[in-house]
Amino acid sequence: MNFLRGVMGGQSAGPQHTEAETIQKLCDRVASSTLLDDRRNAVRALKSLSKKYRLEVGIQAMEHLIHVLQTDRSDSEIIAYALDTLYNIISNDEEEEVEENSTRPSEDLGSQFTEIFIKQPENVTLLLSLLEEFDFHVRWPGVRLLTSLLKQLGPPVQQIVLVSPMGVSRLMDLLADSREIIRNDGVLLLQALTRSNGAIQKIVAFENAFERLLDIITEEGNSDGGIVVEDCLILLQNLLKNNNSNQNFFKEGSYIQRMKPWFEVGDENSGWSAQKVTNLHLMLQLVRVLVSPTNPPGATSSCQKAMFQCGLLQQLCTILMATGIPADILTETINTVSEVIRGCQVNQDYFASVNAPSNPPRPAIVVLLMSMVNERQPFVLRCAVLYCFQCFLYKNQKGQGEIVATLLPSTIDATGNSVSAGQLLCGGLFSTDSLSNWCAAVALAHALQGNATQKEQLLRVQLATSIGNPPVSLLQQCTNILSQGSKIQTRVGLLMLLCTWLSNCPIAVTHFLHNSANVPFLTGQIAENLGEEEQLVQGLCALLLGISIYFNDNSLENYMKEKLKQLIEKRIGKENFIEKLGFISKHELYSRASQKPQPNFPSPEYMIFDHEFTKLVKELEGVITKAIYKSSEEDKKEEEVKKTLEQHDNIVTHYKNMIREQDLQLEELKQQVSTLRCQNEQLQTAVTQHKDQYNLLKVQLGKDNHHQGSHSDGAQVNGIQPEEISRLREEIEELKSHQGLLQSQLAEKDSLIENLKSSQVSALNEQASAAASPRDSEQVIELKQELSTLKSQLNSQSLEITRLQEENDELLQRAEALAKSVPVQGESENVIAAKTTDVEGRLSALLQETKELKNEIKALSEEKTAIKKQLDSSNSTIAILQTEKDKLDVEVTDSKKEQDDLLVLLADQDQKILSLKSKLKDLGHPVEEEDESGDQEDEDDEMDDGDKDQDI
Repeated sequence: MNFLRGVMGGQSAGPQHTEAETIQKLCDRVASSTLLDDRRNAVRALKSLSKKYRLEVGIQAMEHLIHVLQTDRSDSEIIAYALDTLYNIISNDEEEEVEENSTRPSEDLGSQFTEIFIKQPENVTLLLSLLEEFDFHVRWPGVRLLTSLLKQLGPPVQQIVLVSPMGVSRLMDLLADSREIIRNDGVLLLQALTRSNGAIQKIVAFENAFERLLDIITEEGNSDGGIVVEDCLILLQNLLKNNNSNQNFFKEGSYIQRMKPWFEVGDENSGWSAQKVTNLHLMLQLVRVLVSPTNPPGATSSCQKAMFQCGLLQQLCTILMATGIPADILTETINTVSEVIRGCQVNQDYFASVNAPSNPPRPAIVVLLMSMVNERQPFVLRCAVLYCFQCFLYKNQKGQGEIVATLLPSTIDATGNSVSAGQLLCGGLFSTDSLSNWCAAVALAHALQGNATQKEQLLRVQLATSIGNPPVSLLQQCTNILSQGSKIQTRVGLLMLLCTWLSNCPIAVTHFLHNSANVPFLTGQIAENLGEEEQLVQGLCALLLGISIYFNDNSLENYMKEKLKQLIEKRIGKENFIEKLGFISKHELYSRASQKPQPNFPSPEYMIFDHEFTKLVKELEGVITKAIYKSSEEDKKEEEVKKTLEQHDNIVTHYKNMIREQDLQLEELKQQVSTLRCQNEQLQTAVTQHKDQYNLLKVQLGKDNHHQGSHSDGAQVNGIQPEEISRLREEIEELKSHQGLLQSQLAEKDSLIENLKSSQVSALNEQASAAASPRDSEQVIELKQELSTLKSQLNSQSLEITRLQEENDELLQRAEALAKSVPVQGESENVIAAKTTDVEGRLSALLQETKELKNEIKALSEEKTAIKKQLDSSNSTIAILQTEKDKLDVEVTDSKKEQDDLLVLLADQDQKILSLKSKLKDLGHPVEEEDESGDQEDEDDEMDDGDKDQDI
């Protein structure tokens, strides 16, 4: 209070003496009057003076006004006056009403009064409790006052609200208020409350804020709504931006699906108001918040998939290809689509299938590239198209192949009726517009990023320069343009393309060095002493030459690694070369481009570096520096180690592929086993049903024979004959069931033989590499056990078939004897003869099937013998591989021992040097102190290299 009185005393223009006395008297009445009407009138008078005499009323009346809020809560009118007065004191919204000749620092006053008010946290808690009042004249001024406090001193007020019991929950009730002015101001209050405070953002989100805000946006008409929609969208951005928890909650709550109607613009083209443009712009930004490249990859990927599944991506592509869309909305839509498809294969494939509504239809990618290489298009739109193309190719080898394929001779449309993406990129690469050159070069570099196959394919591209001249390769044409001395932006773009093309591709390096003019051009550029503008080009030339050394496979005798390093030493100097190489990362625009993937530049002059290229520079700068200083012997050793590692990796990859194939075979066999089990169960059910039917027929047949029989002895013999025939039928049925079982056993044996093959492959993997899993070995053991079990079952089944055949023969003999010994009359004799013939036919069929089964078993045994031979040959191959592996291990151990010996010798030399230095110091000779930290770092590097070799 004394501080503010000093502020008031230092003002050049203050109120008149009578007005100061009036304010003092009103404050006394508020403090001492016993009548509520007197206090209410005094507070109302202070309110009327608070706008014009803000400082004086604030100094003298703030304490009394807070006391009124505490003691007179039963009277809503005086509470409303007090809240309005405090709002006028603290808020800076009315500063335009202050006299122009006044020198009062109004903004400082607001923060100073806010600091006094929140010095007692109970005041903020009191204000939060007043917001529970439903009376409009209390609730609305309270919302305005708390919003003003948050605007003045946000973090301390946020902390007080956060620790207040149910503080945030009380404020969330404002969104459900039926009075729109309170609801809308409640949105503004929550905007200020959630700004840069993750804890409050989470609480607000879990208080069902997303549901309420989306309901408000829908009620207000989505993008056609007023400023309330804008306020809700800003609040949603506050809740979601850089808050992974809320983003996941938003996705899991299926709120992404509710965003789709926002972008249903329609074709009636009814006009775009400024508010609609603002709303749609914020909606697009909200989509980008959910799929921002700075979010965790898992969260971004799940949101991208949800946007495709609900049709949001399709709706955005519709806006992208629509007509009559404002330029800024179109640009932001392109940026939004870019981040929705970035790194998501499904979304990228869909985007590749989108066609523009033209005649004939053209792919959306082609239409966008036409805008990118058109110098008449706005700069921000061209940047957005480049970003979209980069995102389409990010981690999308399929898309990269499709773009490069449009440049190859076999896919170019000879009729010229349609323009391809590759033709547009080449046209932009060699146009007279330097910005088009840069954009096309960067776009083509992204088609090669991390894809060695496409780098080799692009070497096949031939360009027709003029009529009558032979075609030249795209690589050669790029170097020709470099040597012609074009604009810096063009040269930088082409050098970035060449560096990306040649990195990790020795074949491309060989093609580049095959042109005898390239290396002299690069060395000449690097060796010259040019101005600051050309230093960046010199650095990129040094990088390109370093890549030509580091990824050189020594296939060209005149341009082997050692000769190129000698050339650098002779014409440039190693130290000068490394200094020029460092110009790239020291450039002022390098760090800016390395921050975000989106190419966001204020003007074309700043368009120098690409984000992915900065990653490449960071990766290669150190290794190129080491490669320049390495000797030829170190290069040879490194090449040998690389070859050894490549061979080892090839072996490991081979066995991994075999294991993967084995897993697939195991899965297929498991499915076959489950299918056979189901079939077995069905067959067992069918056998049970047939048995039941057979028993019924047997009973019926016994009854019929009983009625037809006589009481004589002959009749009794005839009574026995149907029983024998029934027994024959029963045996036939059993034979049929055994036949079915044998067929199923043969099917299982076929599958088990396949399992045996896979188990032999698994055994091969286990002996050659420890990569095979224990689960596979267990399955092999189980399969062998099943095979032995099957063999025993097959033997028992063969014995059973033999026994049944003998019983059938015996039964047939008995049936014939009965037929001869007992005369059968009329119709029954014919029936029995027919049944006997039927039984004999069935038995002969069963014998034939049994013979076929034995032949199949014999064939399976021969196949098993062949498989054993294959296993023996595989074991011999394993032994050879194991011997080669042991040799490699011995060589690695020897090289490690040699390195350890060298380290010991170096340590002895260091000790000797230190002892000699100490003797020189003792004799009084001056000795220069070396950078011990640098030596220590070199020793650490050597130790790290030793560890890496040991790991290898």
